[in-house]
Amino acid sequence: MKKSLLWSAVALVTLAISAPVIAADLPPAPTYKAPMMMPAVYDWSGVFVGFNGGWGTAHRCWDQLAPTVAPEGCHNTTGGFAGAQAGYRWQTGPVVWGFESQGDWASLHGSNISLVTPANSNRSHIDAFGLFTGQVGYAFNTALLYFKAGGTVVADRNDIFSAGALLAKSSGDNRWGGTVGAGVEFSFAPNWSAALEYDHLFIANNNTTFVTIAGSNFVSTERVRGDADLVSVHVNYRWGGPVVAKY
Repeated sequence: MKKSLLWSAVALVTLAISAPVIAADLPPAPTYKAPMMMPAVYDWSGVFVGFNGGWGTAHRCWDQLAPTVAPEGCHNTTGGFAGAQAGYRWQTGPVVWGFESQGDWASLHGSNISLVTPANSNRSHIDAFGLFTGQVGYAFNTALLYFKAGGTVVADRNDIFSAGALLAKSSGDNRWGGTVGAGVEFSFAPNWSAALEYDHLFIANNNTTFVTIAGSNFVSTERVRGDADLVSVHVNYRWGGPVVAKY
């Protein structure tokens, strides 16, 4: 009986000593982790429409071509504008491509005293303009930096005043040219975004014949030239999936 108890005690002591060694030789128990969720990525793809408004200036110079050839001087036309835009964008990785059409009513105007006929003043107006551009941009999730370039058409109007009264006018002139610009756009709500944009308009030179208000007497032929610079705020609504989860 005593021998059985002795051998049982020896077996228990041996098992207690060897248990840590056996446990050390066993492979560690596997651990399970939930798959890591990557942050959601904003997608700029889709059709968008919106409205815009801003401030513009154009440096306009007049050169008399008939009855004499001489510079008439320059002036700045300044004022506000407002309108709407629509377009489409698609995103490949962080690069965003697109195209856009924009049309605005404008009230840019200015004048200078004629260097040829100091009794007269030359006045210029930009009443409207349209932009037709392609875009390329780089997206930083909900922020987009983009560049644009394309064509523009400007509704230009020019008048000659004498003693504060309208002496002669030109017919409304639509001038075609080019445009380049850049902007930064931020999404502030699902499918809504706002942008701050700058555009430079290359307005084609135009030879304009001025006649009196009655349209009977020839006054002069002028070449009117000069480009425009625009700064505007745009608000857009887009149809498309605003957020894509990446794993």
